[in-house]
Amino acid sequence: MTETMTMAKALNAGLAAAMDANDRVLLMGEDIGRLGGVFRVTEGLQQRFGANRVLDTPLAESGIVGSAIGLAMRCYRPVVEIQFDGFIFPAFDQITTQLAKLTARHEGTLTLPVVIRVPYGGHIGAVEHHQESPEAYFAHTAGLRLVSPATPHDAYWMIQQAIESPDPVLFFEPKSRYWPKGEVDTAAAGSTLHASRIVRPGTDVTVVGHGAMVSMLMDAAQLADEEGTSIEVVDLRSLSPIDYGPLLESVRRTGRLVVSQEAPGNVSIGSEVAATVAERAFYSLEAPVIRVSGFDTPFPPAKLEGAYLPDVDRILDAVDRSLAY
Repeated sequence: MTETMTMAKALNAGLAAAMDANDRVLLMGEDIGRLGGVFRVTEGLQQRFGANRVLDTPLAESGIVGSAIGLAMRCYRPVVEIQFDGFIFPAFDQITTQLAKLTARHEGTLTLPVVIRVPYGGHIGAVEHHQESPEAYFAHTAGLRLVSPATPHDAYWMIQQAIESPDPVLFFEPKSRYWPKGEVDTAAAGSTLHASRIVRPGTDVTVVGHGAMVSMLMDAAQLADEEGTSIEVVDLRSLSPIDYGPLLESVRRTGRLVVSQEAPGNVSIGSEVAATVAERAFYSLEAPVIRVSGFDTPFPPAKLEGAYLPDVDRILDAVDRSLAY
């Protein structure tokens, strides 16, 4: 069955489906119950499932994640919402030194099926700590899985797949994509949780991104097509582990790669993708891998976000530079 809905609504429906399927799934976060969350992703779920399964927590991210770890050790499947990306850092110690390590510390006899939902990224005109992209910090940490949906369909299915995972999953939600609508097939997932996917075929240049950048790459590919350049777009979907198969196949066909992300470029997901492709597809490359990213500065005031974040013009400029070799 196919429905048209926003990503926020798709996430809401996916959470509800997971809670219907397993009564040990519960939601925790600041203002997620009566208010339904800042972005209304959990709207109506407390009324439907009760305050014991949709919990409004204190403003204490470390305490929220620590409580979720304890619940997971007691065979619950907690889903934690971090209200905004920059608010995750008070819980950094709990996530990286406890949540990520406990399964290995117990030699695999203990699993921690905790999902941490993180609205992230820019393009919403907000202030510092409300538009950042901190995914690389956690992708660097062994023991954590990271994913980021780009469409409502993926959001609906990936949140359910993340909840079913026996391992901790950080679920990065591109907040600028909460409101655009898309088709959701509620009968078929289409892909596994950690599979990357070619979402637009092309022949001249491969461009790859995740989250909100995928729609930006699609817009760039459409404009380039009108000028006679064929761009192939790859959606990473999973940031740790990264499924390199479709991406390497694409690069071996096109011979060129542009990597785009909202996060700063230094020591980033894009850096890792560029290095891996250069290592594993070196003899197929006709040009250096080019990265397009946010700048290596703190996120600027809202009025300057357009100068900071990658846009279609910067992506197409990178494509032109790649084709010039």
